[in-house]
Amino acid sequence: MAGMALARAWKQMSWFYYQYLLVTALYMLEPWERTVFNSMLVSVMGMALYTGYVFMPQHIMAILHYFEIVQ
Repeated sequence: MAGMALARAWKQMSWFYYQYLLVTALYMLEPWERTVFNSMLVSVMGMALYTGYVFMPQHIMAILHYFEIVQ
């Protein structure tokens, strides 16, 4: 039963990856170009998440102080 669930999950993930390739038109690229693109995408997303994690609390507090919600 667990093997069947794992196979179904693998099939679903393969379908999502195929959809990602189609939507972004990555299916036209060579494997090394696809790797470079995906690496850059992961890097940019990682930097965006880190920046949001580090700086968003400061901006939220500044906004709350500006509207005098927090003293």
